[in-house]
Amino acid sequence: MRPIIEVDNLQKRYRFSRPSRTLRGLLVAPFGRYQSIEALAGISFNIQPGERVAILGPNGAGKSTTLKILTGILEPTSGLATVLDLTPWRDRQRLAYQIGVVFGHRSQLWNELPVRDSFVMQRHIYGQDAAIFASRLWDTVERLELGPLLDQPVNRLSLGQRMRCELAASMLHGPSLLFLDEPTIGLDITAKAVMRDIITEQAQAIGQTVILTSHDTRDIELVCDRVIVINGGRIVVDQPMAELRRRYLRHKLVPIRSAGASVALDLPGVTQRVNEAHRALFEFDTSLISAERVIEAALNAGEIEDITIEDPPMEEIIREIYAIGGLPTG
Repeated sequence: MRPIIEVDNLQKRYRFSRPSRTLRGLLVAPFGRYQSIEALAGISFNIQPGERVAILGPNGAGKSTTLKILTGILEPTSGLATVLDLTPWRDRQRLAYQIGVVFGHRSQLWNELPVRDSFVMQRHIYGQDAAIFASRLWDTVERLELGPLLDQPVNRLSLGQRMRCELAASMLHGPSLLFLDEPTIGLDITAKAVMRDIITEQAQAIGQTVILTSHDTRDIELVCDRVIVINGGRIVVDQPMAELRRRYLRHKLVPIRSAGASVALDLPGVTQRVNEAHRALFEFDTSLISAERVIEAALNAGEIEDITIEDPPMEEIIREIYAIGGLPTG
């Protein structure tokens, strides 16, 4: 199967002038001396149809530059990229008809208009057939539960309601590829959960490809099945989510609730994170001790009401990747 996105040795350098702070420097170069920053240092990857991929990285790592190149907003300094068999920066208008884009900090809806009118404006922008648009609108409104919102002005919606409408607007022209940049930014816990469910269910229902960037690791964990991490303009990790967890999960968590006093475990490879009355949290190194031995020791240590084995949160894995700059050995 041909990839929906192909990226080969993509590089991007930003050139800027830095004015001199001395009089002599201003006389020699009144507009400053030009310098450049390398935002992307030759990244390569492919994405297959139907994949849900997170592109992550610390601030300034190059992930936003990558997204802007793939959506046609920026042109790279060198390298190749095709999206749906189009070159994004050369075929930006043609590409726009085939992709959906949601930026958490920018709206594609008209503030003063009712939501319904904003959707109709989208239909005219994309030149959609009225019957096809009506069918997609009905399906999208039903799927995203937007019925009660259609006649409300956009500027009267809550942030969670507006983001659902933004997502709907990005899907009404039937894109096979969806770019989501911080789609849950500013949302409360409930609204975030709704957005994640909608994105995942929609992608699974129509085989849609999703490219997601987010600082919320729960978005990544619950929506995506593959993670690409960019740091310093280079790809340091490109792994399926399951493989990423396997490579990094050398430690597991053991939350314990007890009826009596706090539980203490003196075992090799086991450290205690929390020690409170009726509640304890342990972490153990799977290379030094088995989960069975930890559970057995805990059950013998006191009156245990509840004990589970959990993976560390995705946030800890991502933080470790940033710290070491890539995958661990082994």
